[in-house]
Amino acid sequence: MLVACGKEPVSLPTLRLTAADQAVCQRLVDALPDTVADQGRRKTQPAAALGAAWGDPAIVAQCGVGVPQGFTRSSACTLADGVGWFVPPSQVDDQSADVVMSTAGYRPVLQVTVPASYRPSGLAAAMVELAPMVKKYATLVRPCQ
Repeated sequence: MLVACGKEPVSLPTLRLTAADQAVCQRLVDALPDTVADQGRRKTQPAAALGAAWGDPAIVAQCGVGVPQGFTRSSACTLADGVGWFVPPSQVDDQSADVVMSTAGYRPVLQVTVPASYRPSGLAAAMVELAPMVKKYATLVRPCQ
């Protein structure tokens, strides 16, 4: 695994997951790429947190988060490589906003925070580059519109 020289490890919250979600998230995180949106992978802490980070400012992925507030059966999603990503409507048009996108229709949910400085191309790149791991390891339970 390549690890970029970031100033400090990126801190991630440790989530309480079921044993099944823990196992799926571990496999998904282990399969995440060394680069996302042309940014190199950074160290994360603590070791028990199931996620990854790339670049500075960090693009951060975390597996096993809850379904995002505002996601409903009729929520619109951006489809990238066959995976629907939910981006809260307030973040879609505001190019100065960080984006917190998630695979809300999958279980467990993968959430990715993309700093505004990577918009717009980094956002699309992250969606496409992380989709294969979501399709391989997570279970689709509710397709996005």
